[in-house]
Amino acid sequence: MTLSRDQIVPALIQLLGAESVLAEPAEIAGYLSEPRRRFHKEAQAIALPRTVAEVQAVMEWAHEVGVHIVPQAGNTGLVGGQVPLYGDEVIVSISRLRGVRSVDAAAGHMTLDAGTTLEEAHEAAEAAGMMFPLYIASQGSARIGGVLGSNAGGVQVLSYGNARELCLGVEAVLADGSIYNGLNALRKDNTGYDLKDLLVGSEGTLGIITAATLKLYPKPETYETALLNVASPQAALEVFAQLRARAGNTLTAFELMPRIGFEFQLKHGMIAQDPTAAVSGWYVLAEISVPKGGRGGALSETIEDMFETGLVANGVIADSLAQRQAFWVAREQMSEVQSREGASIKHDVSVPVAAVPELIARGSEAAARMVPGIRPVPFGHLGDGNIHFNFSQPEGADPKAFMDGAEAVHEVVYAVVRELGGSVSAEHGIGQLKTGLLKAVKDPVALKMMRAIKSALDPKGILNPGKLLG
Repeated sequence: MTLSRDQIVPALIQLLGAESVLAEPAEIAGYLSEPRRRFHKEAQAIALPRTVAEVQAVMEWAHEVGVHIVPQAGNTGLVGGQVPLYGDEVIVSISRLRGVRSVDAAAGHMTLDAGTTLEEAHEAAEAAGMMFPLYIASQGSARIGGVLGSNAGGVQVLSYGNARELCLGVEAVLADGSIYNGLNALRKDNTGYDLKDLLVGSEGTLGIITAATLKLYPKPETYETALLNVASPQAALEVFAQLRARAGNTLTAFELMPRIGFEFQLKHGMIAQDPTAAVSGWYVLAEISVPKGGRGGALSETIEDMFETGLVANGVIADSLAQRQAFWVAREQMSEVQSREGASIKHDVSVPVAAVPELIARGSEAAARMVPGIRPVPFGHLGDGNIHFNFSQPEGADPKAFMDGAEAVHEVVYAVVRELGGSVSAEHGIGQLKTGLLKAVKDPVALKMMRAIKSALDPKGILNPGKLLG
Protein backbone atom coordinates (compact mmCIF):
# COMPACT_ATOMS: atom_id res chain seq x y z
CA MET A 1 0.00 0.00 0.00
CA THR A 2 1.34 3.41 -1.00
CA LEU A 3 0.88 6.11 1.63
CA SER A 4 -0.32 9.55 0.66
CA ARG A 5 1.28 12.81 1.77
CA ASP A 6 -1.60 13.31 4.17
CA GLN A 7 -0.59 10.05 5.86
CA ILE A 8 3.19 10.51 5.65
CA VAL A 9 3.50 14.00 7.10
CA PRO A 10 1.55 13.35 10.34
CA ALA A 11 3.49 10.13 10.89
CA LEU A 12 6.81 11.96 10.56
CA ILE A 13 5.61 14.75 12.87
CA GLN A 14 4.71 12.16 15.46
CA LEU A 15 8.25 10.72 15.23
CA LEU A 16 10.25 13.95 15.02
CA GLY A 17 8.06 16.88 16.01
CA ALA A 18 6.55 19.53 13.75
CA GLU A 19 9.72 21.64 13.72
CA SER A 20 11.64 18.78 12.10
CA VAL A 21 9.28 18.06 9.21
CA LEU A 22 8.89 20.26 6.12
CA ALA A 23 6.05 19.77 3.66
CA GLU A 24 5.06 23.13 2.20
CA PRO A 25 6.30 23.78 -1.37
CA ALA A 26 8.23 26.91 -0.39
CA GLU A 27 9.94 25.06 2.47
CA ILE A 28 11.06 22.03 0.51
CA ALA A 29 12.03 23.67 -2.79
CA GLY A 30 15.73 23.97 -1.91
CA TYR A 31 16.00 20.24 -1.24
CA LEU A 32 14.57 19.07 -4.57
CA SER A 33 17.13 20.20 -7.16
CA GLU A 34 20.85 19.48 -7.36
CA PRO A 35 23.42 22.19 -8.23
CA ARG A 36 23.27 21.70 -12.01
CA ARG A 37 19.43 21.71 -12.05
CA ARG A 38 19.33 18.64 -14.25
CA PHE A 39 16.97 16.65 -12.04
CA HIS A 40 13.84 17.87 -10.30
CA LYS A 41 11.05 15.81 -8.76
CA GLU A 42 8.70 16.48 -5.88
CA ALA A 43 9.12 14.87 -2.46
CA GLN A 44 6.40 13.91 -0.02
CA ALA A 45 8.24 15.67 2.82
CA ILE A 46 11.64 16.58 4.22
CA ALA A 47 12.62 14.93 7.52
CA LEU A 48 15.28 16.71 9.59
CA PRO A 49 16.30 14.35 12.40
CA ARG A 50 18.47 15.80 15.15
CA THR A 51 19.87 12.58 16.58
CA VAL A 52 20.87 9.10 15.46
CA ALA A 53 17.90 7.75 17.40
CA GLU A 54 15.59 9.92 15.30
CA VAL A 55 17.17 8.66 12.06
CA GLN A 56 16.63 5.15 13.38
CA ALA A 57 12.98 5.88 14.18
CA VAL A 58 12.34 7.22 10.68
CA MET A 59 13.95 4.20 9.04
CA GLU A 60 12.08 1.71 11.23
CA TRP A 61 8.80 3.40 10.25
CA ALA A 62 9.74 3.62 6.56
CA HIS A 63 10.74 -0.04 6.49
CA GLU A 64 7.48 -1.08 8.13
CA VAL A 65 5.18 0.92 5.83
CA GLY A 66 7.29 0.78 2.65
CA VAL A 67 8.02 4.48 2.18
CA HIS A 68 10.96 5.34 -0.08
CA ILE A 69 13.78 7.35 1.51
CA VAL A 70 16.34 9.60 -0.16
CA PRO A 71 19.29 10.39 2.16
CA GLN A 72 20.63 13.91 1.67
CA ALA A 73 23.65 15.65 3.19
CA GLY A 74 24.80 19.00 1.77
CA ASN A 75 23.02 18.57 -1.59
CA THR A 76 26.21 19.32 -3.51
CA GLY A 77 26.34 16.09 -5.54
CA LEU A 78 26.51 16.45 -9.33
CA VAL A 79 24.84 13.23 -10.52
CA GLY A 80 21.44 13.48 -8.82
CA GLY A 81 22.01 10.85 -6.17
CA GLN A 82 20.66 13.04 -3.36
CA VAL A 83 17.37 14.22 -4.90
CA PRO A 84 14.12 12.35 -5.66
CA LEU A 85 13.76 10.25 -8.78
CA TYR A 86 10.09 9.24 -8.65
CA GLY A 87 8.32 11.91 -6.59
CA ASP A 88 6.97 9.58 -3.89
CA GLU A 89 10.07 9.73 -1.68
CA VAL A 90 10.77 11.33 1.68
CA ILE A 91 14.11 13.14 1.85
CA VAL A 92 15.96 12.51 5.12
CA SER A 93 18.43 15.36 5.56
CA ILE A 94 21.27 14.78 8.02
CA SER A 95 22.10 18.49 8.17
CA ARG A 96 21.16 18.72 11.87
CA LEU A 97 23.45 15.84 12.89
CA ARG A 98 26.33 18.20 13.34
CA GLY A 99 29.26 18.24 15.72
CA VAL A 100 32.65 16.93 16.75
CA ARG A 101 32.47 13.85 18.94
CA SER A 102 36.18 13.47 19.62
CA VAL A 103 39.63 14.41 18.34
CA ASP A 104 42.78 12.42 19.10
CA ALA A 105 45.71 14.23 17.52
CA ALA A 106 48.29 11.83 18.94
CA ALA A 107 46.56 8.81 17.41
CA GLY A 108 45.76 10.73 14.23
CA HIS A 109 41.98 10.58 14.01
CA MET A 110 38.74 12.41 14.82
CA THR A 111 35.10 11.37 14.99
CA LEU A 112 32.42 13.68 13.58
CA ASP A 113 28.67 13.60 13.14
CA ALA A 114 27.80 13.14 9.48
CA GLY A 115 26.04 16.49 9.12
CA THR A 116 29.25 18.37 9.91
CA THR A 117 30.47 20.29 6.89
CA LEU A 118 33.82 19.49 5.34
CA GLU A 119 34.97 23.01 6.18
CA GLU A 120 34.06 22.43 9.84
CA ALA A 121 36.04 19.19 9.70
CA HIS A 122 39.06 21.17 8.50
CA GLU A 123 38.57 23.62 11.38
CA ALA A 124 38.37 20.83 13.94
CA ALA A 125 41.58 19.30 12.62
CA GLU A 126 43.29 22.70 12.55
CA ALA A 127 42.29 23.39 16.16
CA ALA A 128 44.12 20.21 17.14
CA GLY A 129 47.21 21.23 15.18
CA MET A 130 46.49 18.63 12.50
CA MET A 131 45.11 18.44 8.97
CA PHE A 132 42.26 16.57 7.28
CA PRO A 133 43.52 16.50 3.67
CA LEU A 134 40.33 16.33 1.62
CA TYR A 135 39.63 19.57 -0.23
CA ILE A 136 36.86 20.15 -2.77
CA ALA A 137 35.31 23.34 -4.15
CA SER A 138 32.03 22.82 -2.26
CA GLN A 139 33.63 22.19 1.15
CA GLY A 140 31.66 25.01 2.79
CA SER A 141 28.38 23.18 2.19
CA ALA A 142 29.35 19.54 1.54
CA ARG A 143 28.82 17.39 4.63
CA ILE A 144 30.79 14.42 5.88
CA GLY A 145 27.97 11.95 5.26
CA GLY A 146 27.71 12.97 1.62
CA VAL A 147 31.48 13.17 1.16
CA LEU A 148 31.74 9.55 2.30
CA GLY A 149 28.56 8.37 0.60
CA SER A 150 29.93 9.58 -2.74
CA ASN A 151 33.57 8.68 -1.97
CA ALA A 152 34.64 12.22 -2.87
CA GLY A 153 38.11 12.86 -4.22
CA GLY A 154 39.54 16.36 -4.44
CA VAL A 155 42.90 17.87 -5.16
CA GLN A 156 45.12 15.84 -2.78
CA VAL A 157 44.12 12.30 -3.75
CA LEU A 158 47.62 12.04 -5.21
CA SER A 159 49.12 11.69 -1.71
CA TYR A 160 46.23 10.95 0.64
CA GLY A 161 43.62 9.06 -1.37
CA ASN A 162 39.87 9.44 -1.79
CA ALA A 163 37.40 9.74 1.09
CA ARG A 164 37.45 5.94 1.44
CA GLU A 165 41.18 5.94 2.21
CA LEU A 166 40.70 8.73 4.76
CA CYS A 167 37.95 6.95 6.70
CA LEU A 168 38.67 4.50 9.53
CA GLY A 169 35.10 3.69 10.49
CA VAL A 170 31.47 4.71 10.20
CA GLU A 171 28.24 4.58 12.12
CA ALA A 172 25.17 4.08 9.93
CA VAL A 173 21.45 3.43 10.16
CA LEU A 174 20.44 0.62 7.81
CA ALA A 175 17.22 0.24 5.83
CA ASP A 176 15.40 -1.62 8.61
CA GLY A 177 16.45 0.89 11.26
CA SER A 178 19.23 -1.19 12.78
CA ILE A 179 22.43 0.68 13.64
CA TYR A 180 25.82 -0.41 12.37
CA ASN A 181 28.29 0.59 15.09
CA GLY A 182 31.52 0.69 13.12
CA LEU A 183 33.24 3.73 14.60
CA ASN A 184 36.48 2.01 15.45
CA ALA A 185 39.78 3.81 14.95
CA LEU A 186 41.86 0.73 14.24
CA ARG A 187 44.48 0.90 11.51
CA LYS A 188 44.46 -2.89 11.36
CA ASP A 189 41.33 -5.03 11.73
CA ASN A 190 41.36 -8.38 9.96
CA THR A 191 38.05 -9.75 11.21
CA GLY A 192 36.14 -10.39 8.01
CA TYR A 193 34.50 -8.23 5.37
CA ASP A 194 35.22 -4.51 5.46
CA LEU A 195 31.66 -3.32 6.06
CA LYS A 196 32.75 0.29 6.29
CA ASP A 197 33.88 0.17 2.68
CA LEU A 198 30.47 -1.12 1.60
CA LEU A 199 28.84 2.00 2.98
CA VAL A 200 31.47 4.46 1.77
CA GLY A 201 30.70 5.09 -1.88
CA SER A 202 27.27 3.42 -1.73
CA GLU A 203 25.50 6.74 -2.43
CA GLY A 204 22.88 6.21 0.26
CA THR A 205 21.60 2.94 -1.22
CA LEU A 206 22.74 0.70 1.65
CA GLY A 207 22.39 2.91 4.72
CA ILE A 208 22.47 6.44 6.08
CA ILE A 209 25.90 7.33 7.46
CA THR A 210 25.42 9.21 10.74
CA ALA A 211 29.01 9.57 11.96
CA ALA A 212 32.55 8.78 10.86
CA THR A 213 36.05 8.39 12.23
CA LEU A 214 38.50 10.13 9.90
CA LYS A 215 42.27 10.14 9.61
CA LEU A 216 44.29 13.18 10.60
CA TYR A 217 47.74 14.12 9.34
CA PRO A 218 50.42 16.50 10.60
CA LYS A 219 50.13 19.98 9.14
CA PRO A 220 52.86 20.87 6.65
CA GLU A 221 55.28 23.53 7.79
CA THR A 222 54.85 25.33 4.49
CA TYR A 223 53.78 24.88 0.89
CA GLU A 224 55.71 25.36 -2.33
CA THR A 225 53.27 26.20 -5.10
CA ALA A 226 53.87 27.00 -8.76
CA LEU A 227 51.76 27.73 -11.82
CA LEU A 228 53.78 26.57 -14.82
CA ASN A 229 53.42 27.07 -18.57
CA VAL A 230 53.66 23.84 -20.56
CA ALA A 231 53.27 23.16 -24.24
CA SER A 232 50.86 20.23 -24.02
CA PRO A 233 49.31 17.61 -21.73
CA GLN A 234 52.19 15.31 -22.73
CA ALA A 235 54.70 17.90 -21.49
CA ALA A 236 52.65 18.24 -18.30
CA LEU A 237 52.94 14.48 -17.82
CA GLU A 238 56.72 14.71 -18.12
CA VAL A 239 56.77 17.55 -15.58
CA PHE A 240 54.74 15.36 -13.23
CA ALA A 241 57.14 12.45 -13.59
CA GLN A 242 60.16 14.62 -12.78
CA LEU A 243 58.52 16.33 -9.82
CA ARG A 244 57.26 13.03 -8.40
CA ALA A 245 60.74 11.53 -8.73
CA ARG A 246 62.24 14.46 -6.83
CA ALA A 247 59.51 15.11 -4.23
CA GLY A 248 57.86 11.70 -3.74
CA ASN A 249 54.68 11.84 -1.64
CA THR A 250 55.33 15.44 -0.66
CA LEU A 251 54.01 16.33 -4.13
CA THR A 252 50.43 16.61 -2.88
CA ALA A 253 48.71 18.27 -5.86
CA PHE A 254 49.27 18.34 -9.59
CA GLU A 255 46.49 19.93 -11.63
CA LEU A 256 46.22 20.41 -15.40
CA MET A 257 44.41 23.51 -16.77
CA PRO A 258 43.85 24.86 -20.29
CA ARG A 259 44.31 28.49 -21.29
CA ILE A 260 40.64 28.81 -22.23
CA GLY A 261 39.64 28.33 -18.60
CA PHE A 262 41.66 31.40 -17.55
CA GLU A 263 40.30 33.41 -20.46
CA PHE A 264 36.74 32.61 -19.43
CA GLN A 265 37.43 33.77 -15.86
CA LEU A 266 39.04 37.01 -17.01
CA LYS A 267 36.21 37.68 -19.46
CA HIS A 268 33.54 37.25 -16.78
CA GLY A 269 35.38 39.03 -14.00
CA MET A 270 35.84 35.97 -11.81
CA ILE A 271 39.53 36.78 -11.36
CA ALA A 272 40.86 40.34 -11.20
CA GLN A 273 44.07 39.60 -13.09
CA ASP A 274 45.76 36.81 -14.96
CA PRO A 275 47.77 34.77 -12.42
CA THR A 276 49.90 33.10 -15.09
CA ALA A 277 53.36 34.17 -16.21
CA ALA A 278 52.40 34.38 -19.90
CA VAL A 279 49.94 33.05 -22.42
CA SER A 280 50.31 29.33 -22.98
CA GLY A 281 48.09 26.57 -24.28
CA TRP A 282 48.33 24.64 -21.03
CA TYR A 283 49.34 25.08 -17.40
CA VAL A 284 50.02 22.89 -14.42
CA LEU A 285 49.42 23.86 -10.82
CA ALA A 286 51.92 21.92 -8.73
CA GLU A 287 52.19 21.95 -4.96
CA ILE A 288 54.66 20.37 -2.57
CA SER A 289 53.79 20.15 1.13
CA VAL A 290 56.96 20.57 3.16
CA PRO A 291 56.73 18.66 6.46
CA LYS A 292 58.01 20.10 9.71
CA GLY A 293 61.75 19.73 9.77
CA GLY A 294 61.77 18.92 6.04
CA ARG A 295 63.99 20.55 3.49
CA GLY A 296 62.33 23.10 1.24
CA GLY A 297 63.32 24.13 -2.25
CA ALA A 298 62.59 20.91 -4.12
CA LEU A 299 59.99 22.58 -6.33
CA SER A 300 62.12 25.56 -7.37
CA GLU A 301 65.18 23.36 -7.93
CA THR A 302 63.28 20.98 -10.16
CA ILE A 303 61.66 23.82 -12.08
CA GLU A 304 65.08 25.35 -12.74
CA ASP A 305 66.21 22.07 -14.26
CA MET A 306 63.08 21.94 -16.43
CA PHE A 307 63.64 25.51 -17.62
CA GLU A 308 67.11 24.51 -18.78
CA THR A 309 65.79 21.56 -20.78
CA GLY A 310 62.88 23.58 -22.20
CA LEU A 311 60.24 21.34 -20.68
CA VAL A 312 58.74 24.35 -18.84
CA ALA A 313 58.54 27.56 -20.88
CA ASN A 314 57.63 29.94 -18.07
CA GLY A 315 55.98 29.99 -14.70
CA VAL A 316 55.28 31.66 -11.38
CA ILE A 317 56.27 30.36 -7.95
CA ALA A 318 53.95 31.72 -5.26
CA ASP A 319 55.85 34.00 -2.90
CA SER A 320 52.93 34.65 -0.54
CA LEU A 321 49.83 32.97 0.84
CA ALA A 322 47.69 35.40 -1.18
CA GLN A 323 49.37 34.39 -4.42
CA ARG A 324 48.99 30.70 -3.59
CA GLN A 325 45.30 31.28 -2.91
CA ALA A 326 44.93 33.13 -6.22
CA PHE A 327 46.30 30.09 -8.05
CA TRP A 328 43.85 27.79 -6.29
CA VAL A 329 40.86 30.08 -6.77
CA ALA A 330 41.49 30.04 -10.52
CA ARG A 331 41.67 26.25 -10.45
CA GLU A 332 38.50 25.84 -8.38
CA GLN A 333 36.52 28.13 -10.69
CA MET A 334 37.33 26.19 -13.85
CA SER A 335 34.00 24.37 -13.79
CA GLU A 336 31.81 27.16 -12.46
CA VAL A 337 32.93 29.69 -15.06
CA GLN A 338 31.63 27.54 -17.90
CA SER A 339 28.05 28.37 -16.91
CA ARG A 340 28.86 32.01 -17.74
CA GLU A 341 29.75 30.94 -21.28
CA GLY A 342 26.46 29.16 -21.91
CA ALA A 343 25.72 25.45 -21.90
CA SER A 344 28.40 22.87 -21.19
CA ILE A 345 28.65 19.11 -21.53
CA LYS A 346 30.56 17.61 -18.62
CA HIS A 347 32.37 14.34 -17.97
CA ASP A 348 34.07 13.14 -14.79
CA VAL A 349 36.38 10.40 -16.03
CA SER A 350 39.65 8.73 -15.19
CA VAL A 351 42.23 6.82 -17.18
CA PRO A 352 45.72 5.54 -16.36
CA VAL A 353 47.90 8.59 -15.76
CA ALA A 354 50.06 7.90 -18.80
CA ALA A 355 46.94 7.88 -21.01
CA VAL A 356 45.67 11.36 -20.07
CA PRO A 357 47.26 13.14 -23.08
CA GLU A 358 45.73 10.59 -25.46
CA LEU A 359 42.35 10.92 -23.76
CA ILE A 360 42.34 14.69 -24.22
CA ALA A 361 43.56 14.57 -27.82
CA ARG A 362 41.25 11.82 -29.02
CA GLY A 363 38.26 12.96 -27.00
CA SER A 364 38.56 16.55 -28.20
CA GLU A 365 38.90 15.46 -31.81
CA ALA A 366 35.90 13.12 -31.56
CA ALA A 367 33.71 15.80 -29.96
CA ALA A 368 34.72 18.35 -32.62
CA ARG A 369 33.57 15.93 -35.32
CA MET A 370 30.18 15.71 -33.62
CA VAL A 371 29.82 19.46 -32.96
CA PRO A 372 31.95 21.80 -35.09
CA GLY A 373 33.15 24.75 -33.02
CA ILE A 374 32.74 22.97 -29.70
CA ARG A 375 35.20 24.30 -27.12
CA PRO A 376 37.00 21.67 -25.01
CA VAL A 377 37.79 22.70 -21.42
CA PRO A 378 39.55 19.63 -19.95
CA PHE A 379 41.09 20.17 -16.52
CA GLY A 380 41.73 18.38 -13.28
CA HIS A 381 43.80 15.95 -11.35
CA LEU A 382 46.48 14.84 -13.81
CA GLY A 383 48.47 13.26 -10.99
CA ASP A 384 45.80 10.59 -10.41
CA GLY A 385 44.38 10.40 -13.94
CA ASN A 386 41.04 12.08 -13.13
CA ILE A 387 40.08 14.67 -15.74
CA HIS A 388 36.93 16.78 -15.79
CA PHE A 389 36.53 16.57 -19.54
CA ASN A 390 34.09 19.41 -20.18
CA PHE A 391 32.97 21.07 -23.40
CA SER A 392 31.50 24.56 -23.74
CA GLN A 393 29.05 25.34 -26.51
CA PRO A 394 30.34 26.95 -29.72
CA GLU A 395 30.32 30.73 -29.53
CA GLY A 396 26.90 32.09 -30.42
CA ALA A 397 25.26 28.64 -30.42
CA ASP A 398 21.80 27.97 -29.05
CA PRO A 399 22.26 26.39 -25.59
CA LYS A 400 19.26 24.07 -25.90
CA ALA A 401 20.27 22.82 -29.32
CA PHE A 402 23.78 22.21 -28.00
CA MET A 403 22.53 20.18 -25.03
CA ASP A 404 20.17 18.23 -27.28
CA GLY A 405 23.32 16.79 -28.83
CA ALA A 406 24.96 15.96 -25.51
CA GLU A 407 24.29 12.23 -25.71
CA ALA A 408 26.26 11.89 -28.94
CA VAL A 409 29.22 13.70 -27.34
CA HIS A 410 28.96 11.48 -24.26
CA GLU A 411 29.08 8.37 -26.42
CA VAL A 412 32.25 9.30 -28.27
CA VAL A 413 34.06 10.51 -25.14
CA TYR A 414 33.11 7.45 -23.08
CA ALA A 415 34.17 5.20 -25.97
CA VAL A 416 37.67 6.68 -25.78
CA VAL A 417 37.69 6.34 -21.98
CA ARG A 418 36.77 2.65 -22.18
CA GLU A 419 39.35 1.95 -24.91
CA LEU A 420 42.01 3.45 -22.64
CA GLY A 421 40.98 1.25 -19.71
CA GLY A 422 39.38 4.10 -17.77
CA SER A 423 36.30 4.75 -15.65
CA VAL A 424 33.20 6.70 -16.67
CA SER A 425 32.86 8.07 -13.14
CA ALA A 426 36.01 9.04 -11.29
CA GLU A 427 34.80 10.97 -8.24
CA HIS A 428 31.22 12.21 -8.74
CA GLY A 429 29.51 8.82 -8.54
CA ILE A 430 26.62 7.29 -10.50
CA GLY A 431 23.48 8.74 -8.87
CA GLN A 432 20.61 8.82 -11.34
CA LEU A 433 22.66 10.35 -14.16
CA LYS A 434 24.79 7.34 -15.04
CA THR A 435 22.74 4.26 -14.10
CA GLY A 436 22.29 3.21 -17.72
CA LEU A 437 25.94 3.82 -18.46
CA LEU A 438 26.99 1.72 -15.47
CA LYS A 439 24.99 -1.24 -16.77
CA ALA A 440 26.66 -0.88 -20.15
CA VAL A 441 30.25 -0.74 -18.91
CA LYS A 442 30.41 -2.60 -15.60
CA ASP A 443 31.49 -6.22 -15.42
CA PRO A 444 28.31 -8.36 -15.24
CA VAL A 445 29.64 -10.35 -12.30
CA ALA A 446 30.42 -7.13 -10.43
CA LEU A 447 26.85 -5.93 -11.07
CA LYS A 448 25.48 -9.25 -9.83
CA MET A 449 27.51 -8.95 -6.62
CA MET A 450 26.38 -5.35 -6.11
CA ARG A 451 22.73 -6.27 -6.57
CA ALA A 452 23.09 -9.14 -4.11
CA ILE A 453 24.53 -6.78 -1.50
CA LYS A 454 21.72 -4.28 -2.11
CA SER A 455 19.10 -7.01 -1.80
CA ALA A 456 20.61 -8.34 1.43
CA LEU A 457 20.83 -4.98 3.18
CA ASP A 458 17.70 -3.37 1.72
CA PRO A 459 15.33 -6.20 0.71
CA LYS A 460 12.35 -3.85 0.32
CA GLY A 461 14.32 -1.43 -1.86
CA ILE A 462 13.34 1.65 0.15
CA LEU A 463 16.76 3.37 0.31
CA ASN A 464 17.44 5.72 -2.59
CA PRO A 465 15.40 3.70 -5.10
CA GLY A 466 16.55 3.81 -8.71
CA LYS A 467 19.96 5.26 -7.88
CA LEU A 468 23.33 3.68 -8.62
CA LEU A 469 22.05 0.29 -9.80
CA GLY A 470 18.97 1.68 -11.53
